[in-house]
Formats: sequence, C-alpha cells, structure tokens
Amino acid sequence: MFSKQLNASFIEEKENLILLVINLDNVFLGTSGWSYNEWIGPFYHKGEKSMLRAYGRVLKTAEINTSFYRYPTNKMVMGWARYSPSEFVFSAKLPRLITHEKKLDLKEGIQEDLEKFCETMRVLLLDGKLGCLLIQLPPKYEYDLDHLESFFKILPTEFNFAVEFRNLSWMRSETWDLLKKYKVAYTIVDEPLLPPEVHITSSIAYFRWHGKGENPWFDYKYSKEELEPWIPKIKATSEKVKRVYGYFNNHFHGYAPENCLQVLEMLGLLGTSQQETMERVKRHRKRPKQTTLAAFG
Repeated sequence: MFSKQLNASFIEEKENLILLVINLDNVFLGTSGWSYNEWIGPFYHKGEKSMLRAYGRVLKTAEINTSFYRYPTNKMVMGWARYSPSEFVFSAKLPRLITHEKKLDLKEGIQEDLEKFCETMRVLLLDGKLGCLLIQLPPKYEYDLDHLESFFKILPTEFNFAVEFRNLSWMRSETWDLLKKYKVAYTIVDEPLLPPEVHITSSIAYFRWHGKGENPWFDYKYSKEELEPWIPKIKATSEKVKRVYGYFNNHFHGYAPENCLQVLEMLGLLGTSQQETMERVKRHRKRPKQTTLAAFG
C-alpha cells in the first residue's frame, strides 16, 4: 500500500514537472531591437551579413524598436519576415506619432494612422510572426480612463496589444478593469518610474526590462541577484496566459542579450546555440580592455 502511494506521488510529481516544462514552452524572451554595432564581439561574430538572421539563431523573438521612430516600409517588413526563422515571432512598438505627438487624440486623425501601421504589419501577422503591438505611453500621459478607452475602441481585434504606462497615476484597479474589458495586456516593467508589479489583463503577458538608476536607464547591466526574483514571476505568469513575451531594453554594450540568456538559463530553457553564445559573451567580458595612447590625452 505504501509502495503504491509512493508510486502515485512520484507519477503526480512527474506529471506536474512535465506540465511546467510544457507551460514554459510559451515563454518568448528576447531584446528590444537587434541591430547594434556594439553587439559585434559579445553577441555577433564579425562579418555577419544579416544581424537579424544571426539573432534568430539564438533567440526566438525580438521587439521592433525602429517602428516607434518611423513607419516601416512594406519592403522592411517583408525583409523581417524573410530573414527570420519560420517559428520566429516579432513584437512592435506603435509609432510615437500616435502615442507621443498626437497623444491618442482621435481628433488628430490617429485612427487613420493606426490603420496605416497595422496594415503594414499585417504581413507578419498573416505569416504567423507577429506576437503583439506595444502601446508605449509618454510619462506625462496621466490617468484619464475615458480618453484611453476612446483609443481602445478603435483597436483592430485581430491584433494583440499591450500598453506600457509611465505614470504612477495609472496604477489602480480601474485601469486593470479597462484593460481586461478590451483584452489589452498590461506591460510588466522594471524601471525607475513604476513598481515591478504583475497584472494579468489579457490572454498574453508582456514584460520589459529597462534597467535602473540615472538616465539612460538602458545603460545598465543586471546582476544575477537582480534577475533571480523575476524567475518565479515569469513561471507563475506562464501558467495563466497563452503566451509570455519579454524583452530587455538595456541594449548598451550588449547587456540586453547577455541578461536575456541568463534568464533563459535560470528558467532551464537554454539550448545549445544559446549556451555557445553565452560562453562567447563570458569570454568577451573577460578580455582586458585595450588602452591606446589617445586615451591618455
């Protein structure tokens, strides 16, 4: 009888472990942007013809940052689809024209702007390579539930959306209720302006790590001790949503891919190519910095 109980307990633990592994398959972690020259050495080999293609051999998702500054062309979007692996997934930031310059004001013609952007990104959507569109709001955009809802009403339902607040006034229950109503994911952030709280408001979850301290936040390297508290948050979240997206925005000096690989390692999701890249990053960090005569003035 005791033996049967042990076997049953072992089977249950084994099933729970398998379930956990399956759940973690829905975790997609990457970086915000990928085309940085200073990543050559720690992350990219010299002479790579396509940074995106090289990136896709190591990580399975990336956040398109350039779309915030200007509308991508159809040719650019088709290039992203072509030079990324078949299972690769992108997320993309809405243009700042909509969020920062026109401040989500319908009177400024943002519905047309939004439709134009979504139509351009539809190539990735139809190819199964678009995970989410990020609505990053400016720090001065304070709590105004009716104003934000008027924008949510025009969001096309075939796309997943996440919203990133940068003002403390939005941290309240009414905000989470509004996001749930329109199935918009709350962006779980690590940054100086907001607390690192987890709120599940959609069938997907969206994490962003910006860094800490003085401006710029993204010139910051997370220590292992700082990353460890995020592991149970990611695991718990992955069990409540269909997919988790997470992006490191501390891109200076190649810190973003390094920290991303560290988190994947802590989650037990580090593959062979990722392990090789991790070792290359470590070797690069250990190299003594070369000092030239010019450095002495």
